[in-house]
Amino acid sequence: MSVLVAVAPGQVGFGGGTGVGVGRFVLVCVACGLLGAAVMDLPMMKQEDGFTPAYVAAALLRRTSPGEVPFREAVVVHHATGAIAGGLYGLAFLLFAAVLPAGAVVGGVEAVPHVAAAAGIAAFVYGFFAHVVLPRAGRRIYEERATAVRGQWLRSAVVFGVVIGVAVPALTSVL
Repeated sequence: MSVLVAVAPGQVGFGGGTGVGVGRFVLVCVACGLLGAAVMDLPMMKQEDGFTPAYVAAALLRRTSPGEVPFREAVVVHHATGAIAGGLYGLAFLLFAAVLPAGAVVGGVEAVPHVAAAAGIAAFVYGFFAHVVLPRAGRRIYEERATAVRGQWLRSAVVFGVVIGVAVPALTSVL
């Protein structure tokens, strides 16, 4: 039975069936997205192009070139984007939970919708940056190093997906 049908309106049932408010669940997902973005900082710092994806995203918002974006602003945009992606994961989970079989319960969430939402959001984060943001804001970067920057962003998006995959079940299991 679907997670949304099994519990009272406004509640999301995670494994235990007691239900957690949808708003509270989405806030936990936002926090997990912020955590995912913070953990992404580690591989980004170790790669040749560093925070280039964050600079490019901030440049798109500022309507300027990536070279004109201060580091602090790039990091703020990067972390805010992670939080937003975490919220999108929460919404995707709720949609998938309404139509997919639950499967086993992992931590505090149903496994099948969780895996689908985590993989989907990681793919979305990569695809959106690589095929929308980078070509629009990183013109010079796009022409000179697009493959390298996309590869870096792919690795970082995988890290983000793994963090969401672990953090959401862990945090929802203690709600």
